[in-house]
Amino acid sequence: MFASGVPFVVVTVVDTAGSVPQDQGNKIVVTSQGLEFGTVGGGKVEARAISEAREMLGNAQSKNTRFVNWSLAKDIGMTCGGSVKMFLEVFNRCQWQIALFGAGHCAQALIGVLLNLDCRITCYDTRSEWLERMPRSDKLTTVVSSDLPVEIENLDGRQFVILMTMGHTTDMPILLQVLKQIESKKFPYVGVIGSAAKAARLRRDIKEAGLPDSLTNAFNCPMGLPVGSNDPQEIAISIAAQLLQVRDKLKEQVLVEENIDEDQEEVLRVAQGAEF
Repeated sequence: MFASGVPFVVVTVVDTAGSVPQDQGNKIVVTSQGLEFGTVGGGKVEARAISEAREMLGNAQSKNTRFVNWSLAKDIGMTCGGSVKMFLEVFNRCQWQIALFGAGHCAQALIGVLLNLDCRITCYDTRSEWLERMPRSDKLTTVVSSDLPVEIENLDGRQFVILMTMGHTTDMPILLQVLKQIESKKFPYVGVIGSAAKAARLRRDIKEAGLPDSLTNAFNCPMGLPVGSNDPQEIAISIAAQLLQVRDKLKEQVLVEENIDEDQEEVLRVAQGAEF
């Protein structure tokens, strides 16, 4: 199911008390179309679990995990006198989006690594024959384009942008387009494959293009963690590791912000209910 790329929710019975229709540990898998397989008791409780799972899939802003606690009589309307606790976890929602420019050897190796992760990749290149070498996956979209810089216009700012085209002369125009839009789109990651010498050349070209000096540090080059050799497979692993670092740091920031918001809401609730 995971390899198909179809978004789904696994609902697991994690605790029960009293009379319940299903045992702890039972699961169902739910897609946007409804129940795929498994059971958490059938009837009203299962219908409610499916409804909750589909709601999570339909709401892009919802968290990837949540617990629900239901009294079967009070909350579900069943005659059973027990209660059930379930854990819902979303897979393949792929909020992590990657725009990869270039379909050469390193890009092919990187995509091979990334397809094992919960992400969506769009790969752009001017060469259809290289894109045709890409693996087939619902997680991967390939785009043949005669004007790669223009493709930046189609990105909404959520994407990790990676430039791995044929060289400096083809990477640079795309990078300039990214940097011109980075203030409005705020791409979470921008990377260009290359050495420290290439990075110096890119920064010099950015200044010559009249862009602010602050943008000379708005991208990663060289990309990846300082591990491995120049073998495409090892380069791919080092880049994927850096992307995961950035992704997880962003997740931590979101969780902190959400906790702050929840704390503020609790303070507001207490204040509103306070008696003076």
